[in-house]
Amino acid sequence: QVQLVESGGGLAQPGGSLRLSCAASGFIFSKTAMGWYRQAPGKQRELVARITIAASTNYADSVKGRFTISRDNAKNTVSLQMNNLKFEDTAVYYCNSPDREMAWGQGTQVTVSS
Repeated sequence: QVQLVESGGGLAQPGGSLRLSCAASGFIFSKTAMGWYRQAPGKQRELVARITIAASTNYADSVKGRFTISRDNAKNTVSLQMNNLKFEDTAVYYCNSPDREMAWGQGTQVTVSS
């Protein structure tokens, strides 16, 4: 069955960096566009970055220039490098496919605080 396991979250200071990783299984990863989503307290889940099967990327305006999504088809992983973190990046981060929603993983908490 489909499994998405996110990791790498934690506490960071404003301006700091974190790298998230998502291990995927149960589907043909190399043929699936992937994305990173986040959900802040009291807010709806939003897509912040996506990567196509051809590794083309796009980003929400709020993270453009600070976050970088990448994929490793050999390892079935998708990563999110987050630089210059801001307070408003605090959220639970999830990976999934923007094209075919799958069962959500547990997410990984990112907290930006001084």
